[in-house]
Amino acid sequence: DPSSVDAKLVDRYRMACSSAERSRRKAAGFANVQYLRYEHRFALVATHGEHRFFEEESFRDLRRAPLRFEGYSIGHRNGRTCVKIHADEYRRLKAEFLDLATRRRAEKLAERFSRLPFEPYAPVCDQLFRLLRAVNRKRKEAGFEPVPTSALRLRRRIYRPFDPEERG
Repeated sequence: DPSSVDAKLVDRYRMACSSAERSRRKAAGFANVQYLRYEHRFALVATHGEHRFFEEESFRDLRRAPLRFEGYSIGHRNGRTCVKIHADEYRRLKAEFLDLATRRRAEKLAERFSRLPFEPYAPVCDQLFRLLRAVNRKRKEAGFEPVPTSALRLRRRIYRPFDPEERG
């Protein structure tokens, strides 16, 4: 039961506290832990510092080994969170699109690009532009019209996780 796991972990690592309490912990050199859950999968994310989490759990450092989730790679680089399409997923997409590049009309490819399920974070946009350029290079060599850049969705969708209409 996910809700019992939620309650157990939140209680064990004292995650249900105010932002002022988290700030005091950080100033005192203690880590803060956040609990992230999606359906039946979860992750505990901790900041630098002392915490019983580091003594009781086996963990991996996202700065060294990014988290793979739903086709994304989520890591930490230069002090910031980095979300991009996982390398394996990107290779699969590239092979698929290059295979279709000269076998589909530009409109159909544009529709396929627009339906990609990835949110356009900056590194994801870079990857999508690289993919589009590779497709258009192949189309140009074959004498076909390019797929327009307008095919890429470059604005993120806003999700409200606690809105009943969004949970559908």
